[in-house]
Amino acid sequence: MKRWERWGFNTTAAVVAVTGFVYLWMKYVVDSQDPFAVVNHPWQGHTLHLHLLASPAVILLFGLVLNSHILKKIGATRLPNRKSGMASLVLFAVMLSSGYTLQVVTDPPLLQALVVAHIASGALFSLAYGVHLILSWRLSRSRPAARIREVA
Repeated sequence: MKRWERWGFNTTAAVVAVTGFVYLWMKYVVDSQDPFAVVNHPWQGHTLHLHLLASPAVILLFGLVLNSHILKKIGATRLPNRKSGMASLVLFAVMLSSGYTLQVVTDPPLLQALVVAHIASGALFSLAYGVHLILSWRLSRSRPAARIREVA
């Protein structure tokens, strides 16, 4: 995987995660003082817009990472960060499909199920991918020769 692919995916994934968690906090935790308010926080709409605008970028970069990294590693059985990578892959698929479907579903029970699926898979993806990055970083520090070949 090229350095710009890793940097781009990690940056956009962080933007999507942060805006998602901030939006979750604003929508479900913050309580508006105004009884007639439509939103709980003045920045709630902007946060959702940023989350939705950053999501296609992370999906595009995921496709690049899928081609340059995931498909090459998916058959390996003895990598120390394989479980976190596979968990991240599955959770990303659930997060992506539930987030996409949220935009078009109008049936209230299905919508609620998709919200729960999206929040749960997004939070678990953030955790699993964070673990994957930490394990990958530790692995690269223990093998400096492999890191030099990776950069070249």
